[in-house]
Amino acid sequence: MVRIHRLAALLPATLLSLSSTTPAVAAQASVAHFELSGPLLEKPQGDLGFALGPQPSTLAGLVERIRAADDDPEVKALLVTFESPQIGMAQLDELRDAFAQVDKPVYFHADSLSTGTYALASSGSHVGVTPTGDVWLLGMYVESPYLQGLLGKLDVEADFVHIGDFKSAGEMLYRTGPSPAAEDNMNWLLDGLFGQTVDSIASARFGGNEERARAAIDHGTYTADQALDAGLIDAVQHRQDLVADLRAQYGPELAFISNYGADGGPALDFSNPFGIFKLLAEMSEGAGEPDAPVIAVVHVEGTILPGSETVNPFGGSSGAYSTDIRLALDRAAASSSVAAVVLRVDSPGGSALASEVIYDAVARVRAAGKPVVVSMGDLAASGGYYVSCGADHVVAGPNTITASIGVVGGKLVTTGLWDKLGVSWHEYKRGESADLLSSARPWSEEERQRIHDWMTTVYRDFQGHITEHRGEKLQKSIEELAGGRVFTGRQALDLGLVDQVGGFHDAVRKAAKLARVGEWELRVLPEPPTIFDLFDAGGGEESRPRVALGAEAASLFAGRPAGLVETLLPALESLDPQRGAALRLSLLRLELLHRETVVLMPPVLAVGFE
Repeated sequence: MVRIHRLAALLPATLLSLSSTTPAVAAQASVAHFELSGPLLEKPQGDLGFALGPQPSTLAGLVERIRAADDDPEVKALLVTFESPQIGMAQLDELRDAFAQVDKPVYFHADSLSTGTYALASSGSHVGVTPTGDVWLLGMYVESPYLQGLLGKLDVEADFVHIGDFKSAGEMLYRTGPSPAAEDNMNWLLDGLFGQTVDSIASARFGGNEERARAAIDHGTYTADQALDAGLIDAVQHRQDLVADLRAQYGPELAFISNYGADGGPALDFSNPFGIFKLLAEMSEGAGEPDAPVIAVVHVEGTILPGSETVNPFGGSSGAYSTDIRLALDRAAASSSVAAVVLRVDSPGGSALASEVIYDAVARVRAAGKPVVVSMGDLAASGGYYVSCGADHVVAGPNTITASIGVVGGKLVTTGLWDKLGVSWHEYKRGESADLLSSARPWSEEERQRIHDWMTTVYRDFQGHITEHRGEKLQKSIEELAGGRVFTGRQALDLGLVDQVGGFHDAVRKAAKLARVGEWELRVLPEPPTIFDLFDAGGGEESRPRVALGAEAASLFAGRPAGLVETLLPALESLDPQRGAALRLSLLRLELLHRETVVLMPPVLAVGFE
């Protein structure tokens, strides 16, 4: 591999050999991997320059790549994974048809599935969901706002004329609910959309029996195991296990082509002053091979979230993303140079599902014969303790806040707020559980029990992991330690929840001792992204940063428009910094609850030292 100090000698010959594109071509038995992530565009965006890196897929381009994989004799199967896709219903139909027409096996795998993504995944020959994952087959729920009351409070009168009884766009301004024609039209529209979804699921999973498909949707909420029992999916397994199954089926040398068929990017453009950077990055790959065994340091910092982080080239981080951390731990497990791993945890927890993904990845490092030592920072509570409990050794600071073994979930009912503002809403739903997560009303007793049962499953898994790994060390029963109780690091040591009080370097020395290495080199995985990474559109799941610019990258969920947290808090934090900081954490958790419903997090404390 070419090292960086040889760049000058090799530059001219390399420049002459560049081609306009670098298509992914299978050279051996392969699986074509398609990750559905972010928006699926209709119109190509062209070359947006150095800052935005890999461009989003277009629908037409993705369909062509699916067909190309089907025609490629070296491709044995297709693998489709989800990372927060933003795909319209018509686009879902086209993708579903494209995958359904593939003559080769099509494997779908997800951490969580909703009605739309499940309808797409059901077109495949195999659907798998991560343990502790879920299938939210809730149906369709639509609400329309009506602002007559609000405008009345402001002494504003809406005076509109519409031509056509069903042309109802202006009704929201001068009515408190839909006209009969508008309601009939919306019901007719939803009947068509929902009927198509039911038909797709019925034909794929229930032999065309629409009643069974509707009953499955009316049930609504499924854990991964429940979805398997109901025949909605084919396996409950982590992605690494699916990869192992495919290699067992097609051969150990099976290659996985990430971003199959995607354009490798434009040729070097001498008019672009940044064009040379991609070339330099490619030529410097592999520089800095370690001279001693490596102790890999993997950080779990901030709120634990599913998926991958969006890279901001101007700095900043928005959480601990399970896909990125899983890949880093998988890389450590597979690397011959890595002798041990230190998992540095400074997190209040977060998504239960994302915590399970990281917990499992830690177990895979240990299964590869490499010790894992946890070093706890200020906070390693709830989900932060979840990802830590399976390590070989856990080191906490004396004042680390840890444990908080429990589960929290719920929703806010905001109807009273809208009533005070004079805004009324009219709902339409298809599926008995379609409004389960709606803010319009509290849960019924039956719904509350269903949510409670689901959360109890997550709680029992959490307790089970702890007793499996720390059972003999615990000084009290798990019931006496759980229930959301929080402890300092020193208290946790006395209770057997951690193994040592100390700092980061104590954890490194313990990892070296367990790995039996006298000299070592510390390396952070994954490596912090550089400007070079922004050019890389393919080459494997490990090398595909997603890029965001501006204020959106600092949001908890990058890519979303600025919300309550970004708009309201600066003034409050300037007036009362400590309470403002606590409020920020609370509102961020609200955002997380809206996305995840069930989370592993401790209470927010407004504390400080004067």
